[in-house]
Amino acid sequence: MVEVIELIRPEDLGELLRLYKQLHPEDPDPEDNPELAQIWDEICQDPNLLYPVVRVDGEIVSTCTVAIIKNLTRGQRPYAVIENVMTHPGHRKKGYGTKVLHKAVDIARERECYKVMLLTGSKSEDTLRFYENAGFRKGVKTGFVINL
Repeated sequence: MVEVIELIRPEDLGELLRLYKQLHPEDPDPEDNPELAQIWDEICQDPNLLYPVVRVDGEIVSTCTVAIIKNLTRGQRPYAVIENVMTHPGHRKKGYGTKVLHKAVDIARERECYKVMLLTGSKSEDTLRFYENAGFRKGVKTGFVINL
């Protein structure tokens, strides 16, 4: 079994979409969106929007999105936001999710971010414990969301 942690490649869109379909199965099929290719191209060209992945035997089994946000406070150091954390159900409890999160934090550290934020909609104690075990602390800030 060969395990690789790296940034996603442009040709991986289909595989990423199949993984994300398991994250939000009720979402419309992105491949039905005529703007999908343009959106993906813009994502791939954006140096502040990255998708670390864990591959096992060439297959993407875990990913997240990390956005680096430029900032005018904190000595003009940027901050990072992590979203869309996903590990394939058949590959959970093997440390892949933690590895992809650590890669995202490493990216933020390399970019000299002063903090990394992660929100989850999950109320599952297992999920919350997973994020805490990966180094994130709850209760530091209070999150508010408006769904649009």
